[in-house]
Amino acid sequence: MKIATWNINGVKARLDNVITWLKEADPDVACLQEIKSVDENFPREAFEDAGYNVETHGQKSFNGVALLSKRPLEDVRRGLPGDSTDEQARFIDGVAIEDGFAVRIAGIYLPNGNPLGTEKFDYKKAWMERLIAYAEAGLEADEPLLIAGDYNIIPTPIDCANPKAWQDDALYQPESRDVFFRLTNLGLTDAIRATEPAEETYTFWDYQAGAWQKNNGIRIDHILLSPRAADRLEHAAIDKHTRGWEKPSDHVPVWVELGTA
Repeated sequence: MKIATWNINGVKARLDNVITWLKEADPDVACLQEIKSVDENFPREAFEDAGYNVETHGQKSFNGVALLSKRPLEDVRRGLPGDSTDEQARFIDGVAIEDGFAVRIAGIYLPNGNPLGTEKFDYKKAWMERLIAYAEAGLEADEPLLIAGDYNIIPTPIDCANPKAWQDDALYQPESRDVFFRLTNLGLTDAIRATEPAEETYTFWDYQAGAWQKNNGIRIDHILLSPRAADRLEHAAIDKHTRGWEKPSDHVPVWVELGTA
């Protein structure tokens, strides 16, 4: 089972690129972030024509997440548990089944949190605590679990080309990085680092200052696997080449392959 995640930075602006990539990469399930569309305006027919079932949790002009799956997903849930007042569309999960193997897949768009010292960083910290509680519950249920998406967290210095440039950014604060380590310390596996430990392994390049051309990137898009999912990990990779396409997202797809036999 091939499972991917991609912050597409607007489904209408990036529709042709996403369809092209789906045909090229052929994932069984894809988690999309920043669709920037309400559910009723999401171009589901284009994805259905490409062979995918569509589940969305949208929001006008901002945020928004979606799950695309070749097979219908079961038990689809929208909204990260723990705060019934949270109106931001940043979380969706569902169960994918192939050859008798069932895995719960969560697609997340974790808050950016900037600027520091504002309610936006407080919201990020609260959201991260809820994500930890969600992961703990999933591990307690002892089901294969995969949490994929734009975490807006740079875990370590080797995950950015210029660490000093990010010292005052919410993505690289000790509180943010600590949450990522708390997740992995629960027993979740960082799929990319488990298979690709090299430096200069990035998933995001800003549109400004020639970041792509200079390879001035950061790694903030992650796939974390519970032990029962990590046991089936066969491969993980980053489709970096999509950043060089015309009208690209500033993020690129990340994917894993899990054995189902």
